[in-house]
Amino acid sequence: SAAPWWLATTACSPPPLSSASLPDRLAFLLLSPCPQRALLAALDLLFLLAALALSLRARLHHHYRARQDHHEQEPLLAKPARYRGRGLRHRIALGASSALAAASLLLLALAFLLLPARGDGEDGGDWAALQRAFLAAHLLAHLAAAGTVAAEKAGAAPARAHPPHLRAFWLATALLAALFSGSAAARFVASEPVLPDDPIAFAGLVLSLPLLYFAVDGSSGLAESAAATSTTEEEPSGASEAATSYATASWLSLATFSWINPLITKGYRAALGAQDVPQVAPSDTAEAAYALFVSNWPAAPAPGSKAGHPVITALLRSFWPQFLLTAALGVAHLSVMYIGPSLVDRFVQFVRRGGDMTDGLRLVGILLAGKAAETLASHHYEFQGQKLGMRIHAALLAVVYRKSLRLSTGARRAHGAGTIVNYMEVDAEEVSNVTHELHNLWLMPLQIAVALALLYTHLGPSVLTAVAAIAVVTVVVALANRRNMEYQFKFLGKRDERMKAITELLNYMRVIKLQAWEETFGSKISELREAELGWLAKSMYFMCANTIVLWSGPLAMTVLVFGTCVLTGVKLDAGKVFTATAFFRMLDGPMQSFPEAIAAVTQATVSLGRLDRYLLDAELADTTVEHVLDTDTGPDRVVVEVHDGMFAWDVRGKKESAKEEEENDDSEGEEDERIVEEAPVLETVLKGINMKVRKGELAAVVGMVGSGKSSLLSCIMGEMDKVSGKVRVCGSTAYVAQTAWIQNGTIQENILFGQPVDAERYKEVTRSCCLQKDLEMMEFGDQTEIGERGINLSGGQKQRIQLARAVYQNCDVYLLDDVFSAVDAHTGSYIFKECLRGMLKGKTILLVTHQVDFLHNVDNIFVMKDGMIAQSGKFDELLEAGSGFSALVAAHDSSMELVEHNRQVEKTEHSQPAVVRIPSLRSRSIGKGEKVIVAPEIEAATSKIIQEEERESGQVSWRVYKLYMTEAWGWWGVVGIFGLSLVWQASDMASDYWLSYETSGVIPFNPSLFIGVYVAIAGVSMVLQVIKTFLETVMGLQTAQIFFRKMFDSILHAPMSFFDTTPSGRILSRASSDQTTIDVVLAFFVGLTISMYISVLSTIVVTCQVAWPSVIAVIPLLLLNIWYRNRYLATSRELTRLEGVTKAPVIDHFTETVVGATTIRCFKKENEFFQENLERINSSLRMYFHNYAANEWLGFRLELIGTLVLSITAFLMISLPSNFIKKEFVGMSLSYGLSLNSLVYFAISISCMLENDMVAVERVNQFSTLPSEAAWRKEDHLPPNWPTHGDIDISDLKVRYRPNTPLILKGINVSIRGGEKIGVVGRTGSGKSTLIQALFRLVEPAEGKMIIDGVDLCALGLHDLRSRFGIIPQEPVLFEGTALERCQLKDVVASKAEKLDALVADSGENWSVGQRQLLCLGRVILKQNQILFMDEATASVDSQTDATIQKITREQFSSCTIISIAHRIPTVMDCDRVLVLDAGLVKEFDAPSRLLEQPESLFGAMVQEYADRSSNL
Repeated sequence: SAAPWWLATTACSPPPLSSASLPDRLAFLLLSPCPQRALLAALDLLFLLAALALSLRARLHHHYRARQDHHEQEPLLAKPARYRGRGLRHRIALGASSALAAASLLLLALAFLLLPARGDGEDGGDWAALQRAFLAAHLLAHLAAAGTVAAEKAGAAPARAHPPHLRAFWLATALLAALFSGSAAARFVASEPVLPDDPIAFAGLVLSLPLLYFAVDGSSGLAESAAATSTTEEEPSGASEAATSYATASWLSLATFSWINPLITKGYRAALGAQDVPQVAPSDTAEAAYALFVSNWPAAPAPGSKAGHPVITALLRSFWPQFLLTAALGVAHLSVMYIGPSLVDRFVQFVRRGGDMTDGLRLVGILLAGKAAETLASHHYEFQGQKLGMRIHAALLAVVYRKSLRLSTGARRAHGAGTIVNYMEVDAEEVSNVTHELHNLWLMPLQIAVALALLYTHLGPSVLTAVAAIAVVTVVVALANRRNMEYQFKFLGKRDERMKAITELLNYMRVIKLQAWEETFGSKISELREAELGWLAKSMYFMCANTIVLWSGPLAMTVLVFGTCVLTGVKLDAGKVFTATAFFRMLDGPMQSFPEAIAAVTQATVSLGRLDRYLLDAELADTTVEHVLDTDTGPDRVVVEVHDGMFAWDVRGKKESAKEEEENDDSEGEEDERIVEEAPVLETVLKGINMKVRKGELAAVVGMVGSGKSSLLSCIMGEMDKVSGKVRVCGSTAYVAQTAWIQNGTIQENILFGQPVDAERYKEVTRSCCLQKDLEMMEFGDQTEIGERGINLSGGQKQRIQLARAVYQNCDVYLLDDVFSAVDAHTGSYIFKECLRGMLKGKTILLVTHQVDFLHNVDNIFVMKDGMIAQSGKFDELLEAGSGFSALVAAHDSSMELVEHNRQVEKTEHSQPAVVRIPSLRSRSIGKGEKVIVAPEIEAATSKIIQEEERESGQVSWRVYKLYMTEAWGWWGVVGIFGLSLVWQASDMASDYWLSYETSGVIPFNPSLFIGVYVAIAGVSMVLQVIKTFLETVMGLQTAQIFFRKMFDSILHAPMSFFDTTPSGRILSRASSDQTTIDVVLAFFVGLTISMYISVLSTIVVTCQVAWPSVIAVIPLLLLNIWYRNRYLATSRELTRLEGVTKAPVIDHFTETVVGATTIRCFKKENEFFQENLERINSSLRMYFHNYAANEWLGFRLELIGTLVLSITAFLMISLPSNFIKKEFVGMSLSYGLSLNSLVYFAISISCMLENDMVAVERVNQFSTLPSEAAWRKEDHLPPNWPTHGDIDISDLKVRYRPNTPLILKGINVSIRGGEKIGVVGRTGSGKSTLIQALFRLVEPAEGKMIIDGVDLCALGLHDLRSRFGIIPQEPVLFEGTALERCQLKDVVASKAEKLDALVADSGENWSVGQRQLLCLGRVILKQNQILFMDEATASVDSQTDATIQKITREQFSSCTIISIAHRIPTVMDCDRVLVLDAGLVKEFDAPSRLLEQPESLFGAMVQEYADRSSNL
């Protein structure tokens, strides 16, 4: 058919009003050749005027500046030009502009030569004149543009961006070129082209496309090289941009998400840093959310009634306004989402029958407005939902943290540190994520109801059969989800257990390596992981089944509805059919989000239950201790008083033995729940306690191991449950725990503990706590960063820093729990004199100790026995009274007799007084630290031991994708999944092509054939979907397990130095959240992303096939799409990484708090710690919030682009001549096009999400390739019963901790005969513990040989070596499980109801330190090794138990070689020989008696000191 008159005419004046309708006149103005050229010429002239005006302005400005600067002194040297070479983008821009100018010149010449020939008639003359004028304007405009581009580089600094007027010109030129090409294509099809103009129009479009990209992008391509030098100038403006954030944005900016533009631009230009991201609005901070939540926490229920669900109640009361806002936005979205599908039939009828252009334009207008409104509503619904989730997350994090500071000790033990961290890391997140999903539960049924009602108007009652399909799908999904919830519950339970085991493994890695237990622990964790994966797999397969059922739902509906229509004789045409498919396609979304919502809600319900239990659990009662502000200064005032006190520990824990647990595997999830719900189980530990401590008194608490000494301090601090009696404490309290609690930070921060610096006092404190020498020896002094849990400090240093912290706080009452156990005799006496009797003079001190020597010098002694105060009084009074105390002293005295005797001999032989030597000793008494575990790796002088977390920046490399995709099945897996996705998509589209073909009216309609073929295609499609989904899931799970195994093996084999410099939080976050991402998220997303991209491409093809010229519009829009995606990804990727990096400190700080809760409470520092926690949460929220906003920014723009594509296609359908359009495909094209915008957004956001989640693979992979320690086993290197004798020969042993650090052992030469008992002594930091670490090869020697029974230790596998030695380490470590006997704990064990199956809590908290040490002894006895190492094994036990341990070791290990490091001189007095180390060298090595005879003996001096200690104080 002929083209419309306005398309082919070259006339330049419109027809008279009477002969043409308004749409025809509009079409003439926009689509006729002559007016189009006039339009472009006008644009060119406008640009020329703008360019001229701007150039004049610049000239004048330059002239004025030159006159101003003339008087100022000129620089001697001109500034060197910053930039050489021209960017590729700049070259392309210049080339395209020049090419367009050259083409215009050529065409202008041709126009002058050829056009007059066509000037026949009036119009022809007009046309020729216009052509020449148009080409001249075009030539001048493009010359000016090329000049502007060239000038960008001429300035002192190259321009970063093209000027706005140039960008506007390029943009308009490209759009008009697209319009020209569209009209030209239409004329070609109608066989009425305007030659040579129409072919040239296509060339013009091609040339203007790169200019369109540069116009939108704006960057000149010159700034990249200059950027580095100019960042400093740019900084201030960036900061002010950041300030104009969400809180201050205008409503238009909020509606279009433009307020985040500055951040996205910044992120695109350079990697974002944390300081670039603005703060969240004040109402969205953690403080605000916490205050709101707490104010709405429900009142406690009446006694006896069951507590409700306080967490959900408080959340609803706090956040209901925002909840209602999201609901309103959801309804708004619902009300506009069906406008598009309702128009399909109207479009089909319009194209089939033709109609008035005005009606057509009105249809397009309604479509455009409806889709735009839908886009606006849907993105604000998402955004507000996420914002609400973020506020809830902040409130829950803060509440969980606050609770951890108030939790009773028993409750803390019952939950376990690992699980408490999980409440914060996992459960709070589950609950915050669900707030958004909740609306889907009611929106989805509503969407379906509206859709069916609208369909009813098209197809009549046949629609009701769809209800049956929906009902079936919903029931199936609901049932499947119930099962799935059980599996989820089990999966979470197992994951908690695995995390608990990994936490324990990391905390005690040193002991595990010394005992060669890696494989035992590894297999335990692997078993837990297998069980976890089993439940996860079951859950995932159910999720797959759900997905399949849901995806098949719309297909089943289509089959049912069309089948019913055919049976009931409803006439089907393309309009009706594709209106129906468009509706069903829209139901796809709600039906898919429904099960996700159900799953999320079920998971959140589990998490809410866990949070309820935790937040309602027992807290420490404020009434336990009566605190009085100390105003009275009377010296005899009682400051600490316990009257008729009876105290109990809450000993909740699993009561079943391991055997029952295995049999009972299935009920384990429920079991877990019951355990934590249980009411406190109280076990009375202290009874009949009556004590008074007066102001300024130094009172000591002594007693056998396990007699309740530490518990006594706990009851005074209010940490125990008070059964009866009263406790009164006047003034502030300070506490020094037996097991040191040190924060990750500098030494100074640890000592100040939040107080301001008072230089004088600070110096005095470090001196009195004997820390000055240590600080001098550290390269950065008190600015040295302490590793996590004080890992790079010796036991003694940790104790002394703890003590310094307490002293610096300047409290009234000091509770010191065995502070002398980890320091040597000299340091101990120094601290007693200078600190306890010096700086703390006048303070009230309660000291738990085993050091009998100090007891002469205390004001009062309380002797504990079996949880009661057996005796109290002064030293001499108690001795006279006999009984328990005298037994303790007698044990100590007998150990001193040998020392005394030897000292007397020495005194008579050498008349020179021994005291003279003490000053020289004192001067070097404090070495670097008892067990300097790590000499920090110091590179270019940095005080940090904890390495900054690696944060890879830039794109996630393809290597990571390849690694993930090919890990399980190699390239075959990738090919298989791609192939299946393609075939599945083809089968999906085949059914729609069949529909359009059958309803096109081209062939007679055959109902049975129509339905038969359709059902067959749908069946094939479903089968393919099933295969595809299951394959993806199996592959995902296998990949996840491979990654976990690789990472876990790598961590197990890592050397000790790795654990010393890596905070466990960093390892745990990879093992928990990153691994969960790989387990759950990636398994689904990878396959989904591939399918989505294939769907998008096929949808674009189908949409454009009807009116193919729409491709011309689609290409620039797709370019814009890609441009937006790239801008977004650069920012989002950095924000996601920053989110990860700011999230870890929240967890690290929390873990630290859970462990040190007792200390924090005693010092009343809860508020400072809570404030720190809020600050960390806020910095994490900033990243999360802006990441989400960026997400919606992208989605909003992409969906608008999709809407434009659809509207342009629709416009071309109604305006192009009918021979252009494939009428039979109009319905199909529109029904596909309607889903295009959400599909494009979904595909791009899922691929971005995938890229952000791939960071988890990257992070886990970082820890899969750690450097490994030496092989655990080597073949044929080990004689069967080695070592048989225990002869040890060490020659020239040199050890350093890391390649670039100083030597710790500087050439040790020692020879020990089998069966000898060797004591190793030396000042703090002399290298005693390093020697043992070298023998166990925790540190590989730098030089020298270690030979035992003729075997070189360095030739052995590490496990072969370590498993043949016995060791009792310095820190007694117990693992969760049951206790052992045969180690002086028979009575204690017998008194526990479960005997040997007595439970050991998380890290052995429910056993005293001394008891733990005895259990470790039991371990060694059972191992029966030929060589035994004891690393200060008796530091935490009283003299009596110490003597017993010595006796047991002598009996049990009579034929063994024993090497014992000791602080207590009596411990080594009965050794065969004593090895004295000093500064990494052997100073003396001989029998103790011989050493004492030598005049200048170091050992003699130490003995002297020990013996003099009591009298010396």
